Amino acid sequence: MAYPLTEQTSDLFLQTFGAKPELTVMAPGRVNLIGEHTDYNEGYVLPMAVDRGVALSGRKRQDPKIILYSADYQEQEEFTLNAIRHDISRPWANYLKGVVLLLKQNGLPLGGFEAALKGDLPQGGGLSSSAALEVATAVFLQKLFKLGLEDLDLVKVAQQAENEFVGVQCGIMDQFASHMGGKDHALFLDCRSLEHDWVPLGTGLKVVVFNTGVKRELASSDYNVRRHQCQEGVRAFSKFLPGIRSLRDVSLCDFEKYQAQLEPVVMKRCRHVVSENQRVLDTVEALKAKNLERVKVLFRESHESLRDDYEVSCHELDVLVELGQEHPLQKGSRMTGGGFGGCTVHLVPAEEQVQENFISFVSEGYQRRIGRKPEYYVFSPSAGAKFLNPT
Repeated sequence: MAYPLTEQTSDLFLQTFGAKPELTVMAPGRVNLIGEHTDYNEGYVLPMAVDRGVALSGRKRQDPKIILYSADYQEQEEFTLNAIRHDISRPWANYLKGVVLLLKQNGLPLGGFEAALKGDLPQGGGLSSSAALEVATAVFLQKLFKLGLEDLDLVKVAQQAENEFVGVQCGIMDQFASHMGGKDHALFLDCRSLEHDWVPLGTGLKVVVFNTGVKRELASSDYNVRRHQCQEGVRAFSKFLPGIRSLRDVSLCDFEKYQAQLEPVVMKRCRHVVSENQRVLDTVEALKAKNLERVKVLFRESHESLRDDYEVSCHELDVLVELGQEHPLQKGSRMTGGGFGGCTVHLVPAEEQVQENFISFVSEGYQRRIGRKPEYYVFSPSAGAKFLNPT
């Protein structure tokens, strides 16, 4: 099956390097339906892969040189397998470099290659363009050099690249969803055990994502601060709950019993994570039971918790969520992603007229209150990373 993005990227490689690529790979972005800031706390998440992403086309070289061209940045980066260095002037290349370096450090038989890349996801919008690029790179190298890695190995390499080379202490959800997503399904993931299941969304819903237009850079934001505060909470709870290793081990009952022992800010952060884990489990059950009214309530509670307890929302996110919740036919509205800007996610009936009415309602309201219309995207749940014209 051909995808417009992969065809464009294959053509881009031909234009840039003067030959057809040996291999093209596409990895999707993801939108998280519910379960925010729970992944690095070994909790539960419910993302879905979307039908947009990042594509990579390339071929082997006969030397150890690596040449990358990004259509989105109109920049080229060159380095060798023996000299892989972080470069703040070309941040897009660091996601690929990190994957290459980790595979090399694991003793895998890599060689030089050249590749062109192109995406159709908004960057910095909470749809995990970075994870899609990491997964696309890992899958591309796996196939090009016949590395023989398992799916979970590729996911872990992609996450480790972002943690250790890029410097963002993300959990595993984004890379897992990009590689393991299922068509017409959300992906329920236990971030501790990595056990997972596909939860049917059916064909009666579409996922509408609005982009606030407010960019956030996770590596320089309060993302890592929130992670540290969660770790503080674990240390405090461990005095009363011996043997716990993450907030995943704290029940709502435990939290209520011991919350007064925490610093006020740490208490709020922990309350979000503990309650959000339960909301994920409740949402999975509600979706399986096709109880969309319950899903709507859980989405609202999730956003309020992110806004008030985790404090990662912003005015623009709140406006979009409020507008979404005002529409009588929506089935759930909340912020999604790391926060501090980025996107909101809304479950909307699949009928085209309902979608158009919902999008107009929210867009016009945002225009009145913020002064500009937001970008929006309508997604269906997608399968994970795909090979095209493989060798």
